[in-house]
Amino acid sequence: MQRPAMLALVWFFLLGGLGVWFPFVSLYLTENAGLSGVQVGWVIALLPLGGMLAQPLWGQLADRSGARTRVLAVLALGAAGGYALVGEARGFGAIAASVAVLALFAPALIPMTFSVTLALARDSAAREVGLTRACGTLGFLVTVVAFPLLLHRVQQARDLVPGASSSVSEPGLEIMFPISAVLVAVGGLLALALPRGGAEGLRAKGGDWRLLLRHGPYRRVLLFGMLAFLALQGPQVFFPVFVRSLGGSVDDVSRMWILMLSLEIPLIAWSGLTLRRVGARGLLGIGVAAGALRWLVCGLAPDLAWVWPVQVLHGVVVAGLVIGGPLYVEAVVPERLRSTGQGLYATAGVSVGGICSNLSSGWLLDHVGEAAPYLAGGIAAALLTLSLPFFLPAPRR
Repeated sequence: MQRPAMLALVWFFLLGGLGVWFPFVSLYLTENAGLSGVQVGWVIALLPLGGMLAQPLWGQLADRSGARTRVLAVLALGAAGGYALVGEARGFGAIAASVAVLALFAPALIPMTFSVTLALARDSAAREVGLTRACGTLGFLVTVVAFPLLLHRVQQARDLVPGASSSVSEPGLEIMFPISAVLVAVGGLLALALPRGGAEGLRAKGGDWRLLLRHGPYRRVLLFGMLAFLALQGPQVFFPVFVRSLGGSVDDVSRMWILMLSLEIPLIAWSGLTLRRVGARGLLGIGVAAGALRWLVCGLAPDLAWVWPVQVLHGVVVAGLVIGGPLYVEAVVPERLRSTGQGLYATAGVSVGGICSNLSSGWLLDHVGEAAPYLAGGIAAALLTLSLPFFLPAPRR
């Protein structure tokens, strides 16, 4: 099988596993596991917290050894085991401990996959990253659509009635964990078949990572990524709870994800064209601005009719923030440090920014109301967008 096709399959299965976990995990923790908003915030925050500790180490291991594809496979198989553990845990303490294990592997998966993709893409990096990453979004779409259908079949087989309990709207939701584990494990096994050598096998020397922290544009994109995820991440995590507060169901969440991903796939697939027009910095700004508009409308929405149409902006957010950020990093870091550079960027954004965002969103949910995280996130993202021209320089390696 050719290299781009194999990369596309790796992305498909890795993000397919995320498509079962991410859209529904806060609903499971809130209703099925019976955790409070603050407890859910802490559990979700453990993922980026573990990533903050583990991601730089995985990045250094990949760069120093030159075995990036094998490190990717280890991360995927470790994450699969973590998902399986979470599915068996009961109670806040056990769930938190199992998520802590998952956090040693899962947060580093996406930046490591970006690192491997960028190393193997060679001269067509922006185009190939967009196309292969779009296959990941397709995998996410397939599982986010298929999972509720599978859940309803399981409920029928077990005589579980959705909505029969006032506290648990979707009994049997715990099947999400073994499904995620299997999908991610398949992605890890496929990663072992990726080519080795060439740019993928470049090795860094001890202490080279200090070059990154002395480079102004790289330091600034770390801070920008942290602030962007601080504004946008928490509201996305609690989105199923927000939809439920407006009278929606798990089926509404699934259908909204279809709407979110319908624009994301073409935008990511052709992000290389957008990159040539506006650059990585412009792509980042567009993503954060779209996130600001999306969350402001949600925070002010009186019912779901207002929430539905703005979910198409999710694709713009992902194409801008999740593709633009790594491509900006790739443009400013030495090639031998691409895994460390991507890992530190994910640490600053998804980990540090995500921790603060999840905890603050959980607090706002408990003490102010379901709409509060969306208003706060939208306002913060709007201010960050306005500061972009003065904040982030043009990328320079």
